[in-house]
Amino acid sequence: MRRIAYGLLPGVAFVAAVGTALGQGMQTFANEQVAQRHCPADTVVWLNTSSGSYQLKGDSWYGHTQRGMYVCKAEADKDGMHAWTTPK
Repeated sequence: MRRIAYGLLPGVAFVAAVGTALGQGMQTFANEQVAQRHCPADTVVWLNTSSGSYQLKGDSWYGHTQRGMYVCKAEADKDGMHAWTTPK
């Protein structure tokens, strides 16, 4: 299993990880377009790696959490991740 690697370049934060970072078969991507090429028939979601919940494109936190990666929705669901829901 590969781990997610976080790092810092001069003034620019980056996340570099591709592989089975969180689940047994879920591929993670730092780039939305690369994720979509991996799963062209599926929806790409933004997975918050701290909480295990994901957001769909158009949600306010899509691509904007401090720790997260792009993943295929079907793979995330299979690995037990869940959609983020607004607290009531």
